[in-house]
Amino acid sequence: FFSDNIWRLGMSLSAGNFLFLGDYVDRGMSCLECVAYLLALKLLSPQKVFLLRGNHETRDVNGWEEHYGERSFIYQCRERFGDDLGYRIWEQTNQVFDRMPLAAVIDQDIFCVHGGIPRPIGAGETRIQDILHVPSVAGINPPYEHEGDEYQQVASDCIWSDPASEEQELSSVDPESGFGESLRGGGAICFGNKAVTNFLTSQGYSYIMRAHEAHAEGVAISKGARVFTVFSTSKDHNQGSQAMAGCILVDFEKLQVINRSPAYKNQYVHRRDSVSVQSLTDTEIRKRMRFGLVTNVSPPESDGECDEEQWQDFEDESVEDNQVDYRLSLNRRSSIDLSSTVSHDTDAVMNTSNSSLNVPDMDNIEFDAAAASTSPECAKIRSRKPRVPSIHEEMAGFNGDDMEEIQEVDNAAP
Repeated sequence: FFSDNIWRLGMSLSAGNFLFLGDYVDRGMSCLECVAYLLALKLLSPQKVFLLRGNHETRDVNGWEEHYGERSFIYQCRERFGDDLGYRIWEQTNQVFDRMPLAAVIDQDIFCVHGGIPRPIGAGETRIQDILHVPSVAGINPPYEHEGDEYQQVASDCIWSDPASEEQELSSVDPESGFGESLRGGGAICFGNKAVTNFLTSQGYSYIMRAHEAHAEGVAISKGARVFTVFSTSKDHNQGSQAMAGCILVDFEKLQVINRSPAYKNQYVHRRDSVSVQSLTDTEIRKRMRFGLVTNVSPPESDGECDEEQWQDFEDESVEDNQVDYRLSLNRRSSIDLSSTVSHDTDAVMNTSNSSLNVPDMDNIEFDAAAASTSPECAKIRSRKPRVPSIHEEMAGFNGDDMEEIQEVDNAAP
């Protein structure tokens, strides 16, 4: 839907930039294709495509095969490449996830994150500074040895927290801090109206855009229309046959919701060369080749020696970050205890009173964006302004060796 309608000519020829809010794996039967596609887009258009990290971009979650079954990223890696090579591909991909940013800010006005706002960890620093102090290489769940407990908590809150429901606001949210225990359990938190007000006021922002929860409309609004929840795969998460996928366009100082009708059919045949053809007959392969669905079919390998040699060459040629040997900590627990979270899909809960602020017809809703404020410690994401046709991206503070935890982009569409 999105490639058919938003970047039909390809991202390089589409106006604006693209910001994705996380959870690129464990979401269906095409984890490998999805993450490979997004990483390829990032390589082709590094100044237009920005990928934030979600809770599924951690080893504890995308390696939880017992819970997610065949949708699990590690299961699909092993199923496609075998146990040994599949595990190494899974681990190398997670090392990419370890370096993804946690948050972004659009026009110094819209805070974007996968889960939500983190709890403050001390006096004298803003929450944005706390996020910036999270190590640029962070395992989170489980952590690396160099990750401190405080900043592990900050990172965990960014990828795991949820808006509090109306019932939680009255019962479990701390009236002083505005934070409480999430319905997910396991140590995850929720943030209430007080926390949202404190955060937006202290930073001079107007809105929070996040993902992490499935909603039938694709986009949901909560906390006095200050928190937007964007979910692009709602149809696959217990939201019914009429569920829609959504995104938000930030343009001309307005926020416009774009969502997919349940009746929408793809307009084009999309080639998926990476799909295995090992189990197809010659006749089935020839049929797919005529439609362009299969290209460059190579004969099957008799053993895994070639794959092993190619993988070894890749590992030998890879360059480590400043030659630092990052090691996962075996003696420290993860900040979220998955064994005590809710038993059903962890990203399909709390779809209760948060959706009470949904507007019935979301297709053409526009929201006026408040004037952007400036804050020197925050990165910037610029959307297009009236009578300013050029797109200029400010990357001040971006380190080419290690991606900062806050990204800066122009014309972002979460």
